[in-house]
Amino acid sequence: MTTSASCRRRYVSRTAAFSALLAGAVLAGCGDDGTPRIARDAATLAQGQKLYALHCAACHGANLEGQPDWRRRLPNGRLPAPPHDAGGHTWHHPDRVLFEITKHGLAPPNAPAGYQSDMPAFAGKLSDDEIRAVLGFIESRWTKEVLDARAEMLRDTRRP
Repeated sequence: MTTSASCRRRYVSRTAAFSALLAGAVLAGCGDDGTPRIARDAATLAQGQKLYALHCAACHGANLEGQPDWRRRLPNGRLPAPPHDAGGHTWHHPDRVLFEITKHGLAPPNAPAGYQSDMPAFAGKLSDDEIRAVLGFIESRWTKEVLDARAEMLRDTRRP
């Protein structure tokens, strides 16, 4: 084997190894579906609680209780803000969907085209890390039973 062929082979091998390492490092912070993981450390949850109080509680309630009659349409045809506690349906959704709805509002692919909602998009107001902190705070308020049911439900959605 020539020296240049040997060098080229080592370069390709090192480049492939570096690319695999880089991809692994990036994906280590992501869920199974490629969505960045929801942070659950104490500092991030405290930040999420403050951000929730500032940006979300006015509609979704200080205790995540949502607006009254959240399943009944308002006179304008829109639905009231749902609860994020165990009585709502937030926990039924994968982290990716919750992240996208928070970031982009209720828009396709997470709602039908033309769907009217009072849920604003928080892209430009909250960073991705701040959105994940809010979602982590919401999740931290769910009971063990809800978390277990959610884990089972989400596991079932990944089965072929």
